[in-house]
Formats: sequence, C-alpha cells, structure tokens
Amino acid sequence: MPPRVAPPGPSFLREHDLRVHDRSLRAGMGRPAEPDGGWWVTTLWVADGDGLVTFRDVGPLGGPPPGPPVARLGPSLAGSLSGMILEEDGRLQLKVAPVAAPPDPARPWDAPLVLLVGIRFEPLRAAAMGANALADAVLAGFRRSVEALARP
Repeated sequence: MPPRVAPPGPSFLREHDLRVHDRSLRAGMGRPAEPDGGWWVTTLWVADGDGLVTFRDVGPLGGPPPGPPVARLGPSLAGSLSGMILEEDGRLQLKVAPVAAPPDPARPWDAPLVLLVGIRFEPLRAAAMGANALADAVLAGFRRSVEALARP
C-alpha cells in the first residue's frame, strides 16, 4: 500500500466520529462553496490518526464487492439525505466523485476515501435551514453512508 496522505485540510465543521470494524475514525468536510448554477459543492473524507483511510478500510470484511465504491456510496448518501435533494426531470441533483485515483485502476477500493460532492438542495428546505445546519446534515448523512459500506 502507498503511504497514507493527510486530509485535505481542517474540517469546516467539527468532525463526526464513526466506528467501522472496531476502528475509531473521523468524517470531515471542506468549506462548502456555491458556484453558479445552484450547486452546493464540498469535499468529504474519512481519516484516522495516520491520515485518510481507503475505501477498502471501511468495506466489508470479506472483501470489497465488485465495482467502484462510489457506486455504492452515492445511492446510500442520496438515501440518507432523502427529502433534502432537489429532484429535476426525475433525477436527484446529486453528484459524487472520488478526488484521488487508486494506485491500481483495477482495484478502486484502494483509493483514499475523499470525495467531491455536489448537491442542489430543495429550495424550501435550504431556506429553512441555516448554512451550518445544512452542512451538518450532509456530514451526518455521509457518516451513516460510510458506516453502511462495511455491511456485505
């Protein structure tokens, strides 16, 4: 395995604690931005005392399922934010992409667990919540989604 890398910076919010496979981890979030187009964009990551963990570290103990981890994490994140994400033309306005490529493209679960996430929120929900409450809801949903990756 390549050396661990540090998180992309300090977390915008207080990090959320999570436990996966009896390991204590922390989920963090970069400062959200709202570029043109109504998208709310941020980075989300999971780290321990040595730096960013990999998707494999939080995957099922029996080994990762086929396909990229984002294919499992994206729908789980969408579900955990149910009712908050804008639906347009029958599609949820959520984009999730890994920030770093795995050392071996054939082993996508070996990539550091850091994501770029874009969300267009339901306007009434976003107006009713403050910016920090919205960010905290996203970080909590991300934490729950990462914990769910460990389940087979």
